Amino acid sequence: MISINPYFNFMGNTEDAMNFYKSVFGGEFTAFQRFTDSPGHEKMPKNEQSKIMHVSLPMGPSNAIMATDTLESMGMELTIGNNFYLCVNTESKEETAKFFNKLAEDGQIEMPLNETFWGGYCGMCRDKFGLQWMITYDMKLADK
Repeated sequence: MISINPYFNFMGNTEDAMNFYKSVFGGEFTAFQRFTDSPGHEKMPKNEQSKIMHVSLPMGPSNAIMATDTLESMGMELTIGNNFYLCVNTESKEETAKFFNKLAEDGQIEMPLNETFWGGYCGMCRDKFGLQWMITYDMKLADK
């Protein structure tokens, strides 16, 4: 396992929140993507296309706080308590599948494991205790 990071969900104000955390902790964003950067964004409501799909702010050499905007058009509903995931960054697709399958057992799969357009192998689930997990492997690491 490479690292584990909190992944926050905000209701349309991710950019404000993450700029606030940047002002508190310092550093620079290592990722900043809007939904307009994703395939199929043109099918989204215009007012949601500029929202934040993914942003990452490093917190030391191995960790980061990350975030996204929760979009009602995608069937997402933000409730305090479900507004974050624990994101586990793994070292292989096999490790990703192992952790994901064990965490999803008797829980609920929210996004099945799959290869993503951003070069990850990723899945999201809620475990049997109600905690939300994002298990991901950066497939670009395999090319190095």
